[in-house]
Amino acid sequence: MQKWQTAIRFIGVGWLIALSIACGTLGGLWLDSKFDTKPVFIITGLFIGMIVAFYGIYRMIIPLMKNNKDKENS
Repeated sequence: MQKWQTAIRFIGVGWLIALSIACGTLGGLWLDSKFDTKPVFIITGLFIGMIVAFYGIYRMIIPLMKNNKDKENS
């Protein structure tokens, strides 16, 4: 059962990365069309999406690494 939980967590990480970057980019695209500032908000949204994705990866992967380290120490 532990293997399925790990696999599902990694699938969640993939979705988190994809949605964070896509939402940031699409939000930037929408703001650029609204304010007529072509690449500014797209690039800003992309970077914000990447930061959110990396933070989410950190929050989701750290417990897995701790569990793995605890199993090795036992």
